[in-house]
Amino acid sequence: MVIKKKKKPHVTFRLNILFFVIFVLFSVLILRLGLVQIVYGEDFKREIERTEDITVNNPVPRGKMFDRNGKVIVDNTPLNAITYTKFQDTSQEEMLKTAERLAQLIDKDISKIRERDKQDYWILKNPEKAKAKITEKEWDLYDQDELDDKEIYNLQLKRINESDLASLTPQDLETLAIFREFNSGYALTQQIVKNENVTSEEFAVVSENLEDLPGVDTTTDWERYYAFGNTLKTVLGNVTSSDEGLPKDKLEEYLARDYNRNDRVGKSYIELQYEDVLHGQKGKVKNVTDKAGKILSTEVVSEGQRGKDLVLTIDMDLQLAIEKIIEEELWNAKQNSKSALLDRAFVVLMNPHTGEILTMAGKQIAKNDETNKQEMRDFALGNITTSYNVGSVVKGATILTGYNTGAIQPGSTHYDSPLLIKNTPPKSSWKNFGNINDLRALQVSSNVYMWKTVIEMAGGQYAPNKPLPLDVTAFDTMRQSFSQFGLGTKTGIDLPNESTGYAGPLKQPGLLLDLAIGQYDTYTVMQLAQYVSTIANGGYRVQPHIVKEIREPVLESNELGPIVQEIEPTILNRIDGKDEWIDRVQEGFRMVMQVGDGTGVSSFKGAEYSPAGKTGTAQAFYDGPERKKFGKIPPEVMNLSLISYAPSDNPEVAMAVLVPWAYQGDSGPATANIIGRRVMDTYFNLKKQTPVTENQGAAVNAESTNETTETQQNNQ
Repeated sequence: MVIKKKKKPHVTFRLNILFFVIFVLFSVLILRLGLVQIVYGEDFKREIERTEDITVNNPVPRGKMFDRNGKVIVDNTPLNAITYTKFQDTSQEEMLKTAERLAQLIDKDISKIRERDKQDYWILKNPEKAKAKITEKEWDLYDQDELDDKEIYNLQLKRINESDLASLTPQDLETLAIFREFNSGYALTQQIVKNENVTSEEFAVVSENLEDLPGVDTTTDWERYYAFGNTLKTVLGNVTSSDEGLPKDKLEEYLARDYNRNDRVGKSYIELQYEDVLHGQKGKVKNVTDKAGKILSTEVVSEGQRGKDLVLTIDMDLQLAIEKIIEEELWNAKQNSKSALLDRAFVVLMNPHTGEILTMAGKQIAKNDETNKQEMRDFALGNITTSYNVGSVVKGATILTGYNTGAIQPGSTHYDSPLLIKNTPPKSSWKNFGNINDLRALQVSSNVYMWKTVIEMAGGQYAPNKPLPLDVTAFDTMRQSFSQFGLGTKTGIDLPNESTGYAGPLKQPGLLLDLAIGQYDTYTVMQLAQYVSTIANGGYRVQPHIVKEIREPVLESNELGPIVQEIEPTILNRIDGKDEWIDRVQEGFRMVMQVGDGTGVSSFKGAEYSPAGKTGTAQAFYDGPERKKFGKIPPEVMNLSLISYAPSDNPEVAMAVLVPWAYQGDSGPATANIIGRRVMDTYFNLKKQTPVTENQGAAVNAESTNETTETQQNNQ
């Protein structure tokens, strides 16, 4: 009998193996958990509780501008403002929720919303409906990578109809307007959501709910305030808005200097020229955020400081008085039938020794597009940006050029009678003066004396009814000499975009003669002021400047802080020539205003301040705003000019006046002389703190309205 052995089952063995494996795995897991808990526990805890410090720069008000007497010209008006700072991890959905909450608390202007903004917002608010705008076939193409996200989105935009957009409620539109502001900013940069007409109630309720409005804050913003309205507005310049931000053409430059993209900066003239001074030091706020980007706390790192203040060289009392004079005399001159094209006038007053601009006034008559009526506008900027033929005021520079080249000597004489050049109309002064010297030539504004001086300079030999060949290199000689006075070159004024004027391109003998009497090249009023100052101060070309001092800001609204920098006079060059030559021209200028039949005597007789100067009239062609009406050849006009300084023996003020396109024809109102006399009277009367009375002003007008005989000098 065979006894069969009983087989041991394998199930129990396999279960044991399984239990052993499980035991090992649990042991490893427990060991791993223990390692994490004991060895790395603190590290993981810190990671979970990790926070991040994010520093945000807050803008500060710009520096103020004062006149030379401490009167505020440009200030900052404080505004309640609501801002938003977008953090790096903030999603569009989170921003939208915040915008919806904020829209329930404030009123927001929706006028800036564009059609595209509405479409984007509709898609964001209606994702399922937007998805339904795409066909099954198009989704298949998308799955096959034949359409990308951008193409799908563009298809959705095209298929949004008016009915879809009409579903947006007024509350939706306000939310959209706020959401639009949120998105217009940059990460970690404070963006203005609303700073106009923020009511105290809105400011308070937003402040109370900041915990539910991540990124939103309430603060004080500012806007520029111009205490004297439009006076000097074109020269003071403008500042960009928070919407404009940094100018595109200077974006990289500003970003490299730690500006934010939406910072407001000066975009023209003084605001631009002195941006580094006016901008100020930004305040810094440190926001502590958790891992999700939620703000846990806020700490002020530094309060910041508004920009430094500028003290201008301008005397605002004098500026306002002179602007009034210009306006009155422009309107008066416009009553003359010959002055239909007249629309502007300019005056610059300057300290001839320091270059300080006391007054920079310009006015322009222009049509208001809304009312269709003529109105007076500020055009002070035209003193440096526009140039004109100025006429005989340049004759002082011509005489000095003659001395310097040896063409004439002090006391040299020429016979003043018409020049008869072959194939050329007779060229003459406004009347024949016979034998005259250099002083008499300046006194009566002789054209012939200047022409004969230039003929000698250019190696010409004048003979009646014969050709007059001249060495045209004399153009360069004269222009180089004129530039020593500031004519035809930049004056160096501390403002951008200064014009150098226009130098005629042709070099013909007849044009050389025109150059000598101010009827070829064009010059700015500021160049004329620098030129007459150079003669007044004894031959030194001083750089004009409109900023006198830079000062630290102070808390008191109308007080000046300590001086940071005082702008010192800058001598650009000393003209070539002897002191006695300058003295000679100064005497000629004195005779113009004070002696016999000097061309300025009728306008300045009786002036107690001993004026000196030179009058000018230039034949020109009109090139103003109505130019298109006249076809190829514009009408001929007369430009009137006047340069002056006083007192003649110890000058303290220099003046340049220019009235372009004053009238048509051979004669008309002497507007430049009228303005010049009233301006000088005003300067010296204000200096004595005694304003000009109405009777005095009327007497000045009555004397000056007589047409000057010089207006005929270039029309013979």
